[in-house]
Amino acid sequence: MSTYKELVGTAVRNYSGDPDNPIAGQVWYDSLNSEFKYQENVVGAAWATANSLNTARRNFDGVGTQISTLAFGGFNPPATPTTIYANTESYNGTSWTEVNDLNQARLAIAGAGADNTSALAFGGGTPPPTPAATAENESWNGTSWTEVGDLTTARQLMAGSGTQTAALGFAGSPSPSGSPAVGNTESWNGTSWTEVNDMNTGRIFLGGTGTQTASLGFGGGPPAIANTESWNGTSWTDVADLNTARFGVGAGGTQTSALGFGGTPPTTGLTESWNGSIWTEVNDLNTARDRLAGSGASNASALAFGGQTPAISGATEEWNAGIALGAWYTGGDLNTAREALGGAGTQTTALGFGGRNAPAYTGNTEKYNGSTWAEVNNLNTARAYLGAANSGPQTATLAFGGEATGSSYQATNESWNGSTWTELNDLNTARRLLAGAGIQTSALAFGGDIVPGAAPGATESWNGTSWTTVTSLTTARTRTGGVGATNTAALAFGGLTTVVVGNTESWNGTSWTELNDLNTDRERLAGAGIQTLALGFGGVTPTIVGATESWNGTNWTNENSLNVARRDPDGAGTSSLAISFGGSTPPNSAATEEWNGSGYITRTITTTTE
Repeated sequence: MSTYKELVGTAVRNYSGDPDNPIAGQVWYDSLNSEFKYQENVVGAAWATANSLNTARRNFDGVGTQISTLAFGGFNPPATPTTIYANTESYNGTSWTEVNDLNQARLAIAGAGADNTSALAFGGGTPPPTPAATAENESWNGTSWTEVGDLTTARQLMAGSGTQTAALGFAGSPSPSGSPAVGNTESWNGTSWTEVNDMNTGRIFLGGTGTQTASLGFGGGPPAIANTESWNGTSWTDVADLNTARFGVGAGGTQTSALGFGGTPPTTGLTESWNGSIWTEVNDLNTARDRLAGSGASNASALAFGGQTPAISGATEEWNAGIALGAWYTGGDLNTAREALGGAGTQTTALGFGGRNAPAYTGNTEKYNGSTWAEVNNLNTARAYLGAANSGPQTATLAFGGEATGSSYQATNESWNGSTWTELNDLNTARRLLAGAGIQTSALAFGGDIVPGAAPGATESWNGTSWTTVTSLTTARTRTGGVGATNTAALAFGGLTTVVVGNTESWNGTSWTELNDLNTDRERLAGAGIQTLALGFGGVTPTIVGATESWNGTNWTNENSLNVARRDPDGAGTSSLAISFGGSTPPNSAATEEWNGSGYITRTITTTTE
């Protein structure tokens, strides 16, 4: 009989704890905790934010693959007068480029095509003053559109599948009002359309994908339906419904491997994957929207773009399956449960200090060794809602600002040397609910609730001796997240103005620059990392969430959420190896979670007896 080592290539070794760098699939015995453990690579699928369309729009269509898509038509109803587009854009896997327009501007258009060099655009609605459903059909050769044979039945709000020379158009409405909805189906042979068997359920605003002889149509309305039908080249057959009925849904893939995303009501980012038999709910779009367009080769690779959020959007997202996903796993609890504390250090050598366990404010300081927290000397001034030099090590950081007993706004600044806290020069502006970045000798304090008369977006820079007031945040706010390596390179994200926001700003040592927003607007969140590689987690939307997003210097991408949703946690570490601790669910929490952004996670093998 073969041994584990012969089969896998590694022996089951004893460790007092865990090995430093386990590999995927490795099994070991943790003699410290009397447990067998193994290293797992967490693989899944997720949406990632990409570059937006040049022209935001809804009720349009797109064809192709994730790296080669063509988008055309659509409209922008808030514009005055309403703008109906002939605009065509080509996507190369990185960005959208304006190319030659359709000959006829149309909304609620349908299409078919294999990539951005070969497509068909048919049906739709024509612009005012005489809006009407149209039978017009145009063919794209990679450079320009040419009018070809019209549909047999003029209609809009239909779906399409197939290629430029072998397409299928189905459902829709012959009326500019969208009512009645029909199930008419037509087949294109490269020259003309032929009427074939209708769908079983007439509908508009549906998702469609596949080929001329093997298509899938799903969802639609209004009212929203979940019906899914499969086309075999001759007739439609009802198959398993979507889990959530909706219309205005985007689509990509094939008859046996499809993805449906977005839709309404209500406006959603819900995504479902089709395996040829059933729909399964998977990770949501980063931006919830309806009446969007989509493309893609399968349920493992797709593109979502445009739509309505309710604002008209040009947002583009890429769907990828089989990728390593970051994950949170449970660490040792704090000794003192609390929210609104400060933090610094790394995932395995973190420092947590201050905070509030209502109604008491605390100066408790604890250090983490990768498994457990140990109490060390307290802050001199007990306080919560403070800022920290969160890129500092466990042995050298700053704690500044905050709120003390009696709702006293603080300017107090203390320095930690690994053993004790020492008071240094105060902030120029006393404040609470601020964010911080940097290290003990080069820190930044920004935002926060402040004393009357001071600028609410005030930013101060620390040079190791004193604080200097510098350029304020572009968007003044409180309860924001912040990270950064020094006082010349920081990131501020989320927060509260008069409303919860997702604004992201980058600091270059002189000024703040607005960048792409968080996918989920929220306040009272925490962060880890640096200006160009960051992690934001937890917070309030106003619902308390565990939402986690990673920042690559340009865009935020949704990741796996904290296991325990909470407000006012704190964090430390990097975007790939972070730690989150404390916060409130409510009540106040002592929970600690460790983030592994590579998708590797340590599991404990459990056994059962009968």
